[in-house]
Amino acid sequence: MAKKEVTSKSAARSASKTLSSPATAKASKSAAASALSQRKAPARTTSATAAKAASKTLRDGRTAKDSKSAAGSALAQKSKTAKK
Repeated sequence: MAKKEVTSKSAARSASKTLSSPATAKASKSAAASALSQRKAPARTTSATAAKAASKTLRDGRTAKDSKSAAGSALAQKSKTAKK
């Protein structure tokens, strides 16, 4: 079941800045792309790969505020799955 959330305008702006920066790491760009793709698409959710990249981005102390904002938005839109 998809979550009914979309990326906010400010998080989308942060994601755009993250994607346009040449110095941004691959994991940050992956998370930002996921967040940006969900800007006006409530049926879309973050994939497991993008969620892992977002988690890595949030844990990295060197990551810029814009990248962390986009990663947080992507991670918030990850669908919850039951563990067995």
